Amino acid sequence: MPNAKVLEEKKALVASLVEKIKNSPAGVLVDYKGINVADDTALRKELREAGVEYKVVKNTMLKFAAEELGFDGFIEHLNGTTAIAISTTDDVVAPAKILSKFAKTHENFTIKVGFLEGAVIPASEVDSLAKLPSRETLIAQVLYSFNYPIMQLAIALNAIAEKGEADQEALVSTLVAEKAAEEAAE
Repeated sequence: MPNAKVLEEKKALVASLVEKIKNSPAGVLVDYKGINVADDTALRKELREAGVEYKVVKNTMLKFAAEELGFDGFIEHLNGTTAIAISTTDDVVAPAKILSKFAKTHENFTIKVGFLEGAVIPASEVDSLAKLPSRETLIAQVLYSFNYPIMQLAIALNAIAEKGEADQEALVSTLVAEKAAEEAAE
């Protein structure tokens, strides 16, 4: 049996995990075996830049955290090497997108399970989530769809104004020609 100090450290680690997962909109559990230090360093850097906290955690600690959170879907995946990526921003697709891309290029690196807005999601849904555009892209698409009708109206009004100017210039040319013809006839 571990001594009291070690037990308190483990309880603090579990409490920290529970708090981070509760406060995060999304996260992913992965099996990281078979990656080298250079690849791991590059992955950690990319995750950190995207606002994702990534750490290797013992399965027993994650099991206690999952039980406390009611994430029973985690428990069956807690075997082998396990790391957790937790989004620290509102971007729910960042962990899934980065880890799915990494898993495609590294044979032994696999996604075990994920969570989204307080619910456990299977690896297939993590992959689906990874295929979504980023939050910024979605916002840009929505704003474009709002602006598109206004932009089309502005283009149409501009075309009408240009046509009106062309018609007006043609009318002036016709009047000038008629006036010149009248003066020549006199």
